[in-house]
Amino acid sequence: MELSFDNAFSPDYDEFEGEFSSLLEVAFSMLEVKIPYEVDVSLVDDKTIQEINRDYRNIDRVTDVISFAFNDDKSDLGKISGDCPRLLGEIFIDIPQALRQAKEIGNSSAREISFLFVHGLLHLLGYDHMKKEDEEIMFPLQERILSAYLEKKKA
Repeated sequence: MELSFDNAFSPDYDEFEGEFSSLLEVAFSMLEVKIPYEVDVSLVDDKTIQEINRDYRNIDRVTDVISFAFNDDKSDLGKISGDCPRLLGEIFIDIPQALRQAKEIGNSSAREISFLFVHGLLHLLGYDHMKKEDEEIMFPLQERILSAYLEKKKA
């Protein structure tokens, strides 16, 4: 597994490259993903994410995270092995929106940004929350991944 990290927001957030790499490792281990995927993640501002949201989703407003999965056929996730990384997809995280949300719900900014990364990653892996039954799978899984990561970080 590989992480390609682009911080187009501020050098103050460069530390998240290591955080995201560790979260990726924990998530892939928990989900038993065996394919050597590469995940691209970009930290962006409100203007950039609004443009992406408008241009690719026809929704002209700011959002916290957008994921673009490059493998629409999820039937082979975790089943194919090989040594060459395949690009799973891209995740864009709007840092100003993440900071606003963190303040609003009482999370630390680090926890909110990490949560958004895991949320976007699960979308790349085929998870969704459009239906109640899907939400009941995805949301607890996000929390389990974050909890496992925090436990690993403490050790």
